[in-house]
Amino acid sequence: MNAADRSQIPAQYKWRLEDIFAENAQWEEEFARTEALIPALEALRTNIAENVQTMREGLQTIDKASWQLERLYVYARMRRDEDGKDSLYQGLSSRAQTLAVKLSEALAFLDPLLLSLEEQTLERYIQAPELAEYAFMLKNLQRSKAHILDEKSEKLLSMAGDFSGGAQEIFTMLNNADLKFGSIEHEGVTYELSHAKYLSLMQEPDRALREKAYRKFYSVFQDHINTITAAYATSVKKDVFYAKARNHASAMSKALFADNVPVSVYHDLIRAVHENLDTMHDYVQLRKDLLGQSELEMFDIYAPLITEANAEYTYEQAQEMVVDALQVLGQDYTDMLRRAYREGWIDVYETPGKRSGAYSWGVYGTHPYVLLNHRNDLNSVFTLAHELGHAMHTYYADEAQPYSLAGYPIFVAEVASTVNEILLTKHLLKTVEDKTMRQYILNHYIDQFRSTVLRQTMFAEFEMKSHEMAENGEALTVQSLCDLYYDLNRQYHGDAMGQDKTIQYEWARVPHFYTAFYVYKYATGFACASAIVRKLETEPGMTEKYRRFLQAGGSDYPMEVLAAAGIDVGEAVTLCMQEFKDALIQFKTLMK
Repeated sequence: MNAADRSQIPAQYKWRLEDIFAENAQWEEEFARTEALIPALEALRTNIAENVQTMREGLQTIDKASWQLERLYVYARMRRDEDGKDSLYQGLSSRAQTLAVKLSEALAFLDPLLLSLEEQTLERYIQAPELAEYAFMLKNLQRSKAHILDEKSEKLLSMAGDFSGGAQEIFTMLNNADLKFGSIEHEGVTYELSHAKYLSLMQEPDRALREKAYRKFYSVFQDHINTITAAYATSVKKDVFYAKARNHASAMSKALFADNVPVSVYHDLIRAVHENLDTMHDYVQLRKDLLGQSELEMFDIYAPLITEANAEYTYEQAQEMVVDALQVLGQDYTDMLRRAYREGWIDVYETPGKRSGAYSWGVYGTHPYVLLNHRNDLNSVFTLAHELGHAMHTYYADEAQPYSLAGYPIFVAEVASTVNEILLTKHLLKTVEDKTMRQYILNHYIDQFRSTVLRQTMFAEFEMKSHEMAENGEALTVQSLCDLYYDLNRQYHGDAMGQDKTIQYEWARVPHFYTAFYVYKYATGFACASAIVRKLETEPGMTEKYRRFLQAGGSDYPMEVLAAAGIDVGEAVTLCMQEFKDALIQFKTLMK
């Protein structure tokens, strides 16, 4: 549906943000009420830790302020996302951000104060029935005490915070602002290069065009490789410094501490992927054969093997396809999907000024929301399933948990959305008869394993080894980092991939490397989703276990939440790699 203006879109295709604030005047009233809470928050410094009652009242006051702030910010940002040019909501969004800073400043005392309590006092609060909903937060705080330093040392570390993010900031400015990729000429056409356009060109059927774009793009990183190496090496050294300063065994250990994830999980992910690299190598060989190349190169890895069949799906058709695919999750789940369709959860069509892409968001106390830009193609159907996975995760967590425990951690954030995508894939493979479309669906599925599990694990291994080098006193140089990355790339892609060394510079373009030990969560999240789907197909009672996973929110650490659903991350990776192998076998058979 193309519309010149948002007002032309029928109401059933627009989200109902009025469910948060019926009108902007209500937003202003809530803003005033939230701002007025600041003195009360600052006053908590004097009495919050006096006894169980003052602790409970104080934490409830903090929750109230936090919840109101969330409502203000989410509403303003989603209104702004309807039309980024609307200055009214630009202003409301900016004011909400400023208020967030004020609230943060007013509460800066809280964690240090709670950590200063004697162990027996903190334990008494953890055990108090009146503080049951805050027990997990307090236990988590208690767990961190071993890594909190004396006041003088903490002040020094705090002062260092002003420049500790400098390496990431330098890379961000270089990568987003200063690097100029220029253009390439091909068959009389000029192609401008940028980060986004490069990814698009890598999916072009014309191999010569792909190669030109590939070499031009990485030549820019090669030209700046000394600067980027210095920035990354500094970032790694910063990670090592903070790990040592806070008494962690390693930079990895410190990074995984927040989620209470043992480093063995990280190592087990890499080990399980290594043990199954033969499937990845088979995939690369198949890609080489299907593309008819005597020598496959890295600029061929995104080339389309199957062009999407000429199939269109209206939004209404997409709705029914998703409901049909997710029947295994239970009647209550599909009933909620239908509520989402008819009760103003989803903003469907692209309009001028609307934010691109898709997301799910919302605020506790109101149903979740989904932003789409539906285009009547199969990818739009997958996007609907994915974002509704997030929305339903949020809905069930909010229904089951108090505000303080509803928010789920990043470690599990992509599990529910990926479960929905995999279930949709399997449903389509059972119901779609067109051979070309089935080939396209399977190719799409296989590429998810390659890009989300294999590629992100390779990134994770690069991070692990580069940090180990620094911790062992080895220099992080252009040569050592490029060699490390090139060797990993060869290992993961196998002998069917050519030996062109341009790919050695790829590490230099990955922003996630400046937030170390993060990308492994993409791989484990996908693996856990794959394992959940396998168990939904084979294990009685798995639907109820999965529902408990959705309801858990942030009430426990992610490993424990997954375990309660019968998911062991190490086993999940192994099951995921088996699913990758099975999908590849199906694809090979279908391509004959």
